[in-house]
Order: sequence, then structure tokens, then C-alpha cells
Amino acid sequence: MFSFNSKEELAQFIASEIVDTSEAAELLQCSRQNLDDLVKRGKLTPIRSLSKTKIFFKEDILARLK
Repeated sequence: MFSFNSKEELAQFIASEIVDTSEAAELLQCSRQNLDDLVKRGKLTPIRSLSKTKIFFKEDILARLK
């Protein structure tokens, strides 16, 4: 799906295309609790869920704004 030639390319991709729970909530102008509810209801799907943080593709979050 994605191909990176170096760690720098991967790091640049992550910095520009991946957001965590706090960043996603800020982009959506909602609380972390509301974001968790969107995930529970299947409206958003995180790439990865950690203990208190979820990781999302930025494009999925921005798509919710439309």
C-alpha cells in the first residue's frame, strides 16, 4: 500500500498523515469522549488503539467534517 525509501520518508508521512486522539478531537472540535463514542458507534475506525490513545489517518478525520 505505502512504500518508503527511508526512515525520513516514513517519519514525514506519519507527521503529515497520522493524528492521535487529541489532534483528532481538535480537528473535529469535539471532546475526547465524543471521539471515543464515534469509534464505539463505528463512525470512525482507528489504525491502532493504545491504552488511552487512538491513532487515525488524518484523511478519515477530515472526511467527518464534510
